[in-house]
Amino acid sequence: MRFSPRAAVVLLAGGHLMNDFYCNFLPVLLPIIMPKLDLSLTLSGLLVMIMSVTSNLMQPVFGYLMDRHPLSWLLVPVLPFGALCICTVGYLSTKAMLFVMIALTGLSVSAYHPLGSSLAAKIARVGKAGIAMSLYVAGGNIGFAFAPLVIVAFTEHFPLEALPILIVPSLVMMALFAASGLSHFSTVQKTAGDRLPLRKILSNASVVRLNLAMGLRCWTHVSVSTFLPLMLVSAGYSPLVSGTLLTLFLAGCALGGITGGALGDRFGHKRIILAALACAIVPTAYFFMHAGTAPVSLVALFLSGAFLIASQPSSIVWAQRAMPGSAGMASGMMMGLSFGLGSLGAALTAAIADHIGLATALLLTTIPLILSVFVAAATPYPERN
Repeated sequence: MRFSPRAAVVLLAGGHLMNDFYCNFLPVLLPIIMPKLDLSLTLSGLLVMIMSVTSNLMQPVFGYLMDRHPLSWLLVPVLPFGALCICTVGYLSTKAMLFVMIALTGLSVSAYHPLGSSLAAKIARVGKAGIAMSLYVAGGNIGFAFAPLVIVAFTEHFPLEALPILIVPSLVMMALFAASGLSHFSTVQKTAGDRLPLRKILSNASVVRLNLAMGLRCWTHVSVSTFLPLMLVSAGYSPLVSGTLLTLFLAGCALGGITGGALGDRFGHKRIILAALACAIVPTAYFFMHAGTAPVSLVALFLSGAFLIASQPSSIVWAQRAMPGSAGMASGMMMGLSFGLGSLGAALTAAIADHIGLATALLLTTIPLILSVFVAAATPYPERN
């Protein structure tokens, strides 16, 4: 490896920023694509579901393969591949090709997440795994937060066919990864004798309960990040204000991602997870009881995002400790499977909203958040490093 461990972790976090930046193009592009390809709302919803499945639920599968086979070479082409798939949608003329390209974009996301996080964990200094995960998670949150702003500004000045210009940053990142030597750093975790078999991983109480706890947390997070703009527009706020408040929430997520893992290294990862989950309840509930642009509501929304994500870096460290020799699969579970489970919960929230209103339905997402505290508290924390 040609870079220092600290520089390599920052580079991997930058790759995560780029990865999640491209991942979040679809919500902004959808209103432009729908009339062009005559997509119905049903097909649009199916397109979003395909993106969610390939970008989230496939992560543990990629992680499992990376723990057993040297696949770090994927680090070089994976970002340009995903960028190419999403940035060429303006040239697609059929619905079938659109679905294929969106699915491939999601697969590039699923490939990078366990690869980047497992490499970050391996090269982090002893006792600094939480800080490494914080930087890595924060990079993704920053990229995800600013993608809508960039795409809105871009599409206001350029046609959809000009999107390939945005592939260029991924090519720069590809060159940096090639120069760093990280693509030659083995992803295989320990030896076969040290690795837990798949059946033991799936029956591990710590792994199962932690996935459930993080899935319940993601139910709240995915619901807020998906439906917050729609709720605000329905309440009479402009799209600009709605988008700005979503960015505020995601900025809070970025702060939580930066600080959560470092605090876990210092005070204990389980303790920080429990504290973050518990602290997220009040600001989340307060905002949806007083949704709007009042200063206290804005602070509550920011804190909601910060506390909701503060538990994620520590959850990755926890899962990697619970799954020795399977760091890639552990990362895939915490960064993919949990969000996939959260997406299923968000779909239920949308169904409930049809009957009781979106604001009330979002307020009710504090219930799975409360449950996540109890599930996490009942989850045994592994002592093995």
